[in-house]
Amino acid sequence: MTIRTPSPAALLAALSDVPGHAGLDRIWQALPEARLVGGCVRDLLCGRDVHDLDLASPVPPGEAQRRLEEVGARVIPTGLEHGTITAVIDHHPYEITTLRRDVSTDGRHAVVAWTDDWEEDAQRRDFTINAMSLDQDGQLHDYFGGLDDLRAGKVRFVGQAARRIEEDALRCLRFFRFFARYGRGEPDGEACQAIIRLRETMTRLSVERVAMELLKILSGPQLLRTLELMEETGTLAVLLPHHAPLSGLERLLACGDPVEPLHRLAVLYPPGGGDGQGMADVGAHLKLSNESRDMLAAFARFGPELAVTLDDDGIRRVLFQQDRSILLLRSWLVQAQELGRPDGSWNELRHRLETVEQPVFPLAGRDLIALGVKPGPEMGRWLKQTQHWWLTQGCRPDAGACRDWVSHQLSPS
Repeated sequence: MTIRTPSPAALLAALSDVPGHAGLDRIWQALPEARLVGGCVRDLLCGRDVHDLDLASPVPPGEAQRRLEEVGARVIPTGLEHGTITAVIDHHPYEITTLRRDVSTDGRHAVVAWTDDWEEDAQRRDFTINAMSLDQDGQLHDYFGGLDDLRAGKVRFVGQAARRIEEDALRCLRFFRFFARYGRGEPDGEACQAIIRLRETMTRLSVERVAMELLKILSGPQLLRTLELMEETGTLAVLLPHHAPLSGLERLLACGDPVEPLHRLAVLYPPGGGDGQGMADVGAHLKLSNESRDMLAAFARFGPELAVTLDDDGIRRVLFQQDRSILLLRSWLVQAQELGRPDGSWNELRHRLETVEQPVFPLAGRDLIALGVKPGPEMGRWLKQTQHWWLTQGCRPDAGACRDWVSHQLSPS
């Protein structure tokens, strides 16, 4: 990972390539003291894509809203109790938060007060690489050595690791998420010891927050090493107490699988897992969306057989029997199970799955009525039988051929 030179000219040049950067001029016109903060500064230094431009300001939220509206921004009070407003300029949102200090915390929520001290606000942030800020002149403000840590691939808590986790137990998971994306070498020892000691505090977190972080971890480039570290610290057992051995995930990653957290989760919770119910129930446990639960359930049920030997008829059959996106992800699971390594034949199969036209069963109830079949259970049986015959023919017969087949079955010569 190459880190950009933190000179004002270099950082401002990089910022000019970020979508939405033009709206910053209007924000800085209204709030000249404001700075870019957090992930956008970190990723700007890393040369990675920046998606959200978040800012902080010493100006109280009400005053900030008034100033922004004076320069034509539409302001949404997205989190006034935490000092956060969203300015919308040319349809692009910018989240702006007033500098804060913690009054009290309970491991899940914090009571805050406003401050004009940038370092005091930076002390609230979780990791040094997330505690940097950038002003409108391109000057980088780094109070805790975040730039050096970013260069070294070090994910390190601001201040005492245990205290940061006691403030918000989710920071245990955030440590692993950022280690999976930015970490290199040995993990920070103080952080790991604090996580071991405080890992049970994660059980007090909402399932939704845990699931969000877990899926982000499963998208990280250093995933296997990160999950091994989560095993070593006992974190994985707290989150997924009946997970499968990591060897299955290692085989999947060795195949060069796409970055898709759900099928990686499926490898961690295969059918018939240690909890006796398998991955079909993991979606409910993590309160995932209905779409994600359906996908995991489809992995659990598997579906039509996938093999590199499938001919065109076979490709059409499986496309009719299961959604294309599920088949493509399942192909990686099957490849990992059978080979556990890259293979050109499986890549060719996926190409065919992506390019073959989706077959559509051409027969409808009105076609059967025209042939004298009565609506009701009898029609259902004939539709099912015809569809079975159509599948055996590789989904090739059109509506006319299907009608001819039914007619012949009704009045065999």
